[in-house]
Amino acid sequence: MSVCIYQGGADEVWSSGVGRALEHQAAALKEAGLPLVEKIPPAGPESRACVVHLNTTRPGALLAAARAHARGCKVVYYGHRTAETARWGSRLMAPLVRRWLALCYRQGDLVITPSVYASRVLAGYKIGRPIYTLSNGIDTGFFRPDAAAGARFRERYCLAEGQQCVISVGHWSARKGLPEFTELARRMPEVRFIWFGRAGEGRLTDAVREAMDAAPGNVLFAGYVPADELRDAYCGADAFVFLSHQETEGISVLEALACGTPTLVRDIPVYDNWLEEGKSVYKADSLTAFARKLQDILDGHLPSLREGGLAVAQARSLYQIGQALCRIYASSGLLEAAKTTPEQARALPRPAFRQKARIHP
Repeated sequence: MSVCIYQGGADEVWSSGVGRALEHQAAALKEAGLPLVEKIPPAGPESRACVVHLNTTRPGALLAAARAHARGCKVVYYGHRTAETARWGSRLMAPLVRRWLALCYRQGDLVITPSVYASRVLAGYKIGRPIYTLSNGIDTGFFRPDAAAGARFRERYCLAEGQQCVISVGHWSARKGLPEFTELARRMPEVRFIWFGRAGEGRLTDAVREAMDAAPGNVLFAGYVPADELRDAYCGADAFVFLSHQETEGISVLEALACGTPTLVRDIPVYDNWLEEGKSVYKADSLTAFARKLQDILDGHLPSLREGGLAVAQARSLYQIGQALCRIYASSGLLEAAKTTPEQARALPRPAFRQKARIHP
């Protein structure tokens, strides 16, 4: 059995969470010992033993799904997007976006999405395909606590000894919470705030542009940086704050936890089943609550959640994700049943939801 991770449209998402998910899939499959092929094989024995992963919802992905099915391949569609998180959507466009996403996901023999929350959302799209929940995973060999890396970050950004620094990561958008980030900085002028990332697809909205133009002097928009510089930032920051209003998982959160960074996230449903308040992260539901908890984290008034955060990340290491992918392949019939022992078969994951959104244990 081989796997082809379809790369069409990858150039447009390489700096986003979807781009990192593509990298994580490849690494996880290698950890599991499954061979990767660059292209969908021609019709024949090789194609019938090939699984094609689709990660984008561009028209080209639908054509790739049709080509894969015509050649006898099985298709796994990753549900990274919902109508709520699609950057090219809006409230008025949401019904059309939802229909388009449902059309895309129906092209998969099964759908994998990174959180229970996202599984529930996609179940409401009535796509008629088994939906599995599996984290995008995190490279815990690369993103890990490293004092030297933290020192490099502080030197690179000229942070004096004792100068506190708070970071966030994401596209410049209101959904990611950029306006609130600048307001937090305004309320905490003695703290350095750095945002890593840049504009998403299309132009900036007026609200985001105004927030950036009016940002106080203690805010730096660092733009997109290489992965090693981002890792250094996680290791050297005093806190990571993630104000996003909608996510299907949040790879940046996993990166921060894997580096042992004190993490404060918005209290939204996507985190309910895997990030516990006061155990692995702290949560807030308003700007006032964010400011209060962030100050308490910086002042050391709240207990360290480092070990709990590291445990969450380790449970989602690429090795663990690779093994889970193999179990999903086996339970869905994509991997030869003969390779699965009875004991393993009993442990196979079941789809989180079917067409009628029935939750399976």
